[in-house]
Amino acid sequence: MAKNRQPIAKRCRALGISPAVMGYAGKKSFRNPNGNSRRKKSEYSLQLTEKQKVKFIYGIMEKQFRAYYEKAEKAQGKTGSVLLTLIEHRLDNVVFRLGLASTRREARQLVNHAHFTVNGKKVNIPSYLVRVGDVIEVKETSRSSNRFKAIAENNSAVVPKWLEKASDNLGGKVIAEPEREDIDFPVEEHLIVELYSK
Repeated sequence: MAKNRQPIAKRCRALGISPAVMGYAGKKSFRNPNGNSRRKKSEYSLQLTEKQKVKFIYGIMEKQFRAYYEKAEKAQGKTGSVLLTLIEHRLDNVVFRLGLASTRREARQLVNHAHFTVNGKKVNIPSYLVRVGDVIEVKETSRSSNRFKAIAENNSAVVPKWLEKASDNLGGKVIAEPEREDIDFPVEEHLIVELYSK
Protein backbone atom coordinates (compact mmCIF):
# COMPACT_ATOMS: atom_id res chain seq x y z
CA MET A 1 0.00 0.00 0.00
CA ALA A 2 1.39 3.40 -1.03
CA LYS A 3 1.90 5.97 1.71
CA ASN A 4 2.72 9.65 1.66
CA ARG A 5 5.74 10.16 3.93
CA GLN A 6 6.57 13.76 3.01
CA PRO A 7 7.60 16.10 5.87
CA ILE A 8 4.45 17.90 7.03
CA ALA A 9 5.73 21.44 7.68
CA LYS A 10 7.94 21.56 4.58
CA ARG A 11 5.17 20.27 2.30
CA CYS A 12 2.56 22.59 3.82
CA ARG A 13 4.82 25.57 3.16
CA ALA A 14 5.42 24.49 -0.43
CA LEU A 15 1.66 24.16 -1.04
CA GLY A 16 0.77 27.36 0.81
CA ILE A 17 -1.39 25.77 3.53
CA SER A 18 -1.26 25.95 7.30
CA PRO A 19 -0.07 22.83 9.18
CA ALA A 20 -3.14 23.36 11.40
CA VAL A 21 -5.30 22.14 8.48
CA MET A 22 -3.50 18.83 8.76
CA GLY A 23 -4.05 18.74 12.52
CA TYR A 24 -0.50 19.85 13.38
CA ALA A 25 -1.18 23.20 15.06
CA GLY A 26 2.27 23.34 16.69
CA LYS A 27 4.36 22.78 13.57
CA LYS A 28 6.11 25.65 11.80
CA SER A 29 8.64 25.99 9.02
CA PHE A 30 10.91 29.05 8.91
CA ARG A 31 13.36 27.78 6.33
CA ASN A 32 13.70 30.03 3.26
CA PRO A 33 10.53 32.04 4.00
CA ASN A 34 10.47 33.87 0.66
CA GLY A 35 11.45 30.93 -1.50
CA ASN A 36 8.13 30.61 -3.32
CA SER A 37 7.60 34.31 -4.00
CA ARG A 38 10.61 34.81 -6.27
CA ARG A 39 9.08 33.73 -9.54
CA LYS A 40 5.66 33.97 -11.08
CA LYS A 41 3.84 30.66 -11.33
CA SER A 42 2.49 29.44 -14.66
CA GLU A 43 -1.17 28.53 -15.10
CA TYR A 44 -0.26 24.83 -15.14
CA SER A 45 1.78 25.23 -11.94
CA LEU A 46 -1.20 26.83 -10.14
CA GLN A 47 -3.51 24.04 -11.29
CA LEU A 48 -1.06 21.33 -10.25
CA THR A 49 -0.50 22.94 -6.84
CA GLU A 50 -4.25 22.94 -6.10
CA LYS A 51 -4.49 19.26 -6.99
CA GLN A 52 -1.44 18.37 -4.90
CA LYS A 53 -2.83 20.38 -1.98
CA VAL A 54 -6.09 18.39 -1.85
CA LYS A 55 -4.26 15.07 -2.34
CA PHE A 56 -1.81 15.90 0.47
CA ILE A 57 -4.45 17.08 2.96
CA TYR A 58 -6.60 13.96 2.54
CA GLY A 59 -3.69 11.54 2.04
CA ILE A 60 -4.84 10.33 -1.37
CA MET A 61 -2.58 9.01 -4.12
CA GLU A 62 -2.97 9.95 -7.80
CA LYS A 63 -4.80 6.86 -9.07
CA GLN A 64 -7.49 7.09 -6.41
CA PHE A 65 -7.81 10.86 -6.80
CA ARG A 66 -8.34 10.45 -10.54
CA ALA A 67 -11.08 7.89 -9.85
CA TYR A 68 -12.82 10.40 -7.53
CA TYR A 69 -12.59 13.05 -10.25
CA GLU A 70 -14.12 10.77 -12.88
CA LYS A 71 -16.95 9.89 -10.49
CA ALA A 72 -17.54 13.59 -9.74
CA GLU A 73 -17.51 14.42 -13.45
CA LYS A 74 -20.44 12.04 -14.05
CA ALA A 75 -22.47 13.36 -11.11
CA GLN A 76 -24.86 16.31 -11.20
CA GLY A 77 -23.60 19.70 -10.08
CA LYS A 78 -20.27 21.52 -10.37
CA THR A 79 -17.53 18.94 -10.81
CA GLY A 80 -15.07 20.68 -8.46
CA SER A 81 -17.55 21.00 -5.58
CA VAL A 82 -18.79 17.44 -6.07
CA LEU A 83 -15.18 16.19 -6.03
CA LEU A 84 -14.43 17.86 -2.67
CA THR A 85 -17.66 16.72 -1.02
CA LEU A 86 -17.12 13.20 -2.34
CA ILE A 87 -13.68 13.05 -0.71
CA GLU A 88 -15.20 14.40 2.55
CA HIS A 89 -17.23 11.15 2.68
CA ARG A 90 -14.10 9.07 3.27
CA LEU A 91 -14.17 7.15 6.55
CA ASP A 92 -10.72 8.34 7.66
CA ASN A 93 -11.81 11.95 7.12
CA VAL A 94 -15.06 11.41 9.05
CA VAL A 95 -13.10 9.88 11.96
CA PHE A 96 -10.84 12.96 11.98
CA ARG A 97 -13.78 15.38 11.73
CA LEU A 98 -15.53 13.68 14.67
CA GLY A 99 -12.43 14.32 16.81
CA LEU A 100 -11.60 10.61 17.14
CA ALA A 101 -8.10 11.24 15.80
CA SER A 102 -5.86 14.31 16.00
CA THR A 103 -4.84 14.16 12.32
CA ARG A 104 -6.10 12.53 9.13
CA ARG A 105 -2.94 10.42 9.04
CA GLU A 106 -3.69 9.09 12.51
CA ALA A 107 -7.31 8.49 11.50
CA ARG A 108 -6.17 6.50 8.49
CA GLN A 109 -3.95 4.32 10.71
CA LEU A 110 -6.71 3.76 13.29
CA VAL A 111 -9.14 2.72 10.56
CA ASN A 112 -6.51 0.40 9.06
CA HIS A 113 -6.15 -1.24 12.49
CA ALA A 114 -9.91 -1.90 12.57
CA HIS A 115 -10.79 0.27 15.57
CA PHE A 116 -14.09 1.46 14.05
CA THR A 117 -17.45 0.10 12.99
CA VAL A 118 -19.93 1.51 10.50
CA ASN A 119 -23.52 0.55 11.34
CA GLY A 120 -22.17 -2.11 13.71
CA LYS A 121 -19.89 -3.75 11.13
CA LYS A 122 -16.10 -3.57 11.33
CA VAL A 123 -14.58 -1.50 8.52
CA ASN A 124 -10.81 -1.24 8.03
CA ILE A 125 -10.75 0.59 4.70
CA PRO A 126 -9.85 4.31 5.06
CA SER A 127 -11.35 5.16 1.64
CA TYR A 128 -14.74 3.62 2.55
CA LEU A 129 -17.39 6.21 1.62
CA VAL A 130 -19.98 6.80 4.32
CA ARG A 131 -23.57 7.74 3.50
CA VAL A 132 -26.33 9.70 5.20
CA GLY A 133 -27.64 7.69 8.13
CA ASP A 134 -24.41 5.76 8.73
CA VAL A 135 -23.32 5.47 12.37
CA ILE A 136 -19.56 5.44 13.01
CA GLU A 137 -18.39 4.16 16.39
CA VAL A 138 -15.24 3.01 18.14
CA LYS A 139 -15.28 -0.79 18.34
CA GLU A 140 -16.28 -2.18 21.75
CA THR A 141 -12.96 -3.98 22.26
CA SER A 142 -11.03 -0.75 21.51
CA ARG A 143 -12.94 1.48 23.93
CA SER A 144 -10.92 0.30 26.93
CA SER A 145 -7.60 1.52 25.46
CA ASN A 146 -6.01 4.60 27.03
CA ARG A 147 -6.16 6.41 23.68
CA PHE A 148 -9.94 6.20 23.38
CA LYS A 149 -10.54 6.71 27.12
CA ALA A 150 -8.77 10.06 26.80
CA ILE A 151 -10.91 10.96 23.78
CA ALA A 152 -14.12 10.05 25.63
CA GLU A 153 -13.16 12.35 28.51
CA ASN A 154 -11.94 15.29 26.44
CA ASN A 155 -13.29 15.39 22.88
CA SER A 156 -13.75 19.10 22.26
CA ALA A 157 -13.62 18.87 18.45
CA VAL A 158 -16.09 21.11 16.63
CA VAL A 159 -17.82 18.86 14.12
CA PRO A 160 -19.23 20.14 10.82
CA LYS A 161 -23.01 20.46 10.54
CA TRP A 162 -23.35 17.33 8.39
CA LEU A 163 -22.09 15.18 11.28
CA GLU A 164 -23.53 14.60 14.74
CA LYS A 165 -21.25 13.57 17.61
CA ALA A 166 -22.40 10.73 19.90
CA SER A 167 -23.11 11.58 23.55
CA ASP A 168 -20.21 9.39 24.71
CA ASN A 169 -17.76 11.20 22.34
CA LEU A 170 -16.72 7.85 20.81
CA GLY A 171 -18.68 7.98 17.60
CA GLY A 172 -21.11 9.92 15.51
CA LYS A 173 -23.68 9.86 12.75
CA VAL A 174 -23.82 11.24 9.22
CA ILE A 175 -26.98 13.34 9.28
CA ALA A 176 -26.66 15.16 5.92
CA GLU A 177 -24.59 15.46 2.78
CA PRO A 178 -21.47 17.64 3.17
CA GLU A 179 -21.58 20.89 1.23
CA ARG A 180 -18.86 22.97 -0.41
CA GLU A 181 -18.96 25.42 2.53
CA ASP A 182 -18.01 22.60 4.92
CA ILE A 183 -14.51 22.27 3.44
CA ASP A 184 -12.22 23.63 6.16
CA PHE A 185 -9.30 24.88 4.06
CA PRO A 186 -8.93 27.31 1.12
CA VAL A 187 -8.93 25.58 -2.27
CA GLU A 188 -9.74 26.71 -5.80
CA GLU A 189 -11.28 23.50 -7.11
CA HIS A 190 -11.97 24.96 -10.54
CA LEU A 191 -8.21 24.82 -11.18
CA ILE A 192 -8.25 21.05 -10.57
CA VAL A 193 -11.12 20.68 -13.05
CA GLU A 194 -9.20 22.76 -15.60
CA LEU A 195 -6.11 20.57 -15.11
CA TYR A 196 -8.00 17.31 -15.72
CA SER A 197 -10.01 18.80 -18.60
CA LYS A 198 -6.92 19.33 -20.77
